[in-house]
Amino acid sequence: MMAETETLMEAKAPSAGSELWMQLASEIGLRMASSGAETYRVEESVVRILSSCGLNAQVYAVPNSLFVSVTAPDSPPLTVLHRISRRGTDLEAVEQYSNLSRRICSEHPSPETAKAWLRETEARCKNYPFFIFLLGHMLVAGGFCVFFGGTARDCLAAALCGLLLGAVLPLAEKQNTNVFFQKLLSSFLMGFFLYSTAALGLSDHVDTAIIGTLMLLVPGILFTNAMRDIIFGDTNSGINRIVEVLLIAAAIALGTAAAWNAADGLWSLPLSAEGLTYSPLVTCIASFFACLGFVWVFNIHGTGSLVCALGGTAVWAVYCLVLHFGAGELVAYFFATVFAAVFAEIMARVRKYPAISYLTISLLPLIPGAGIYYTARQAVSGISGAVVSQGAHTLAIAGVMAAGILVVSTGARWFHAAKHEANVRNAE
Repeated sequence: MMAETETLMEAKAPSAGSELWMQLASEIGLRMASSGAETYRVEESVVRILSSCGLNAQVYAVPNSLFVSVTAPDSPPLTVLHRISRRGTDLEAVEQYSNLSRRICSEHPSPETAKAWLRETEARCKNYPFFIFLLGHMLVAGGFCVFFGGTARDCLAAALCGLLLGAVLPLAEKQNTNVFFQKLLSSFLMGFFLYSTAALGLSDHVDTAIIGTLMLLVPGILFTNAMRDIIFGDTNSGINRIVEVLLIAAAIALGTAAAWNAADGLWSLPLSAEGLTYSPLVTCIASFFACLGFVWVFNIHGTGSLVCALGGTAVWAVYCLVLHFGAGELVAYFFATVFAAVFAEIMARVRKYPAISYLTISLLPLIPGAGIYYTARQAVSGISGAVVSQGAHTLAIAGVMAAGILVVSTGARWFHAAKHEANVRNAE
């Protein structure tokens, strides 16, 4: 018992390892940020680790940088800057490193023990085999193709195109190309491939096949993190992410438009027929498989993977129910988003995992991929009035979804803050 007490006191003494703790905490924050964690989660995790060691820390994170400054009574201030050059979406890593930060705060290990835990966490982070990653892309593209009204032939074409994107995107990332170029290239390849299948008579509704595959490129997690950053007061990070979302949307629109022009110049494209209208049951099943594909693409493991996919299905079911009872489309989007946010908050506390995994996957069926595509298509066709109308409607959907997330996240933070204050008063 005496040895444990000495270890605890040594870990908490600023003079014993301020620099070691700062390096360790900033490394954990860096890995979380690089894996797609929200800004507030990165900052809070680093601050809590350092505060649990008796250190006064200031942390500032933006999407491409992490600053950590530590002050101790008997030593000069220490500051470290990390440049986040590569960012991805690895929600398994976000969960594991978030759990590690909570473990350090609750158990107060020595710096050496915490370093060993970091190595263990790194080894414990799992990745799906590459063929599962490719299968995930095929499920997303094929599932959302049916979701938007595609036939079996459209679904097959979209799934093959998803396979192509799953192979191309990692290669583009390895070349350290910027995200704008990656999305531009991917959307061009996607559009050209699917317009080619339509010209050859291998698909029935080329638009639904493109929209289904387009969901792989839509920055859903970036949009979700932008909204949550702004809600939690990280305005700079939120605006930075929103600008990135808009740039990615522009890249997708430009790539798809270039593909349409190239394909139309080589051969006359058939007139696009309207997609089919499926029952809510069929679209719910399609959304489940599409969300399951995103679970594999975003690297979510364990029981949470199935929970996330079922969450996306439940959110779409809520949307369909609200419409069934006579509400308008935007009202249905709002209530479905509120349900998704409540579901994510509940599951995060029940399973002790970050809410971002559940929220991101659950919101995917609501992402206006069709609106982005048709806005770009009408812009290429020169229909300016339709561009304004479709673009405004797409922005309205995004705004309603942001409002739904805002309501639930603000309420959750208020509730937990009030609960914490009540616990403090009771302890006194």
